[in-house]
Amino acid sequence: MDTLATTFATVPAAAAETVQRSRAVDRVVRGIATSDGAGVKLTRVLTQNLQRRLDPFLMLDAFGTDSKDDYIGGFPDHPHRGFETITYMLAGRMRHRDSAGNEGLLQNGGAQWMVAGAGVVHSEMPEQEDGRMEGFQLWLNLPAADKMTAPWYRDLPAAEIPTVALDNGATVRVLAGATHGVAGAITRPVTEPVYLDVHLPAGQTFAQALPAGHNAFVYVYRGEVSIGSGDDRAVIEAQRMGVLDNAGQSDGVIVRAEADARFLLIAGQPLNEPIAQYGPFVMNTQEQIYQTLADFRDGRFATTGA
Repeated sequence: MDTLATTFATVPAAAAETVQRSRAVDRVVRGIATSDGAGVKLTRVLTQNLQRRLDPFLMLDAFGTDSKDDYIGGFPDHPHRGFETITYMLAGRMRHRDSAGNEGLLQNGGAQWMVAGAGVVHSEMPEQEDGRMEGFQLWLNLPAADKMTAPWYRDLPAAEIPTVALDNGATVRVLAGATHGVAGAITRPVTEPVYLDVHLPAGQTFAQALPAGHNAFVYVYRGEVSIGSGDDRAVIEAQRMGVLDNAGQSDGVIVRAEADARFLLIAGQPLNEPIAQYGPFVMNTQEQIYQTLADFRDGRFATTGA
């Protein structure tokens, strides 16, 4: 089992999670191999055809390679408007810079949380020429009322992300939401996201209470897990996403590691609003997209004035 979590300070769980009835898996999704930025190879796990089903989440990309040719081009300057980006790095070094004047170095176990809001131009460029680059980028939608909010950015070094130790040998890194009585590094209004990185030894289970209204999924990036029992049991292998059902009588999810496993558990309150997307811009109407394109063309995104 990977030892990444053990390199960070852990705290014991403050309380047990109680799940009386686990959600089941609605479907298992295999990501699509693609590239983005200046040729960075990645797997697009959550694609546009799942945006309504997994509202408020718009996209999840997973990247991981030991070949510098697959990542060295990075993600040069590009714009965003109308949503939030969360980049979580397992291995590697990536430099963030944006037009609002923010800068940060994303390193092993760290994350960055950016609210693009009314518009920002940013870049994410490797600061390494060899070694492994691995991590995830998640797009979280903003409610209509907040799409034109001022851009916002926060660096989350590894030491600022709580890591919870459970009695069964599991560890959980809590980027957002809460688990076992421990609050995560970030709390967001309206969508109330839960973002957990769970490291679970073979044969052990992990329970997480979830609000009934939240859409949720599990993405396995090491090992293999199962969710449910009997006819409802689903096995999720590495590099697969299990979309959890929304059965009203379920109060959370229970995941069992069939082999030493690492997975992301992500959930959020759906916005139930129209989605209009044009590449890196996500608004509610096509008219807003046209305005966004004009604003970007005319240089009306965030700038330091330099």
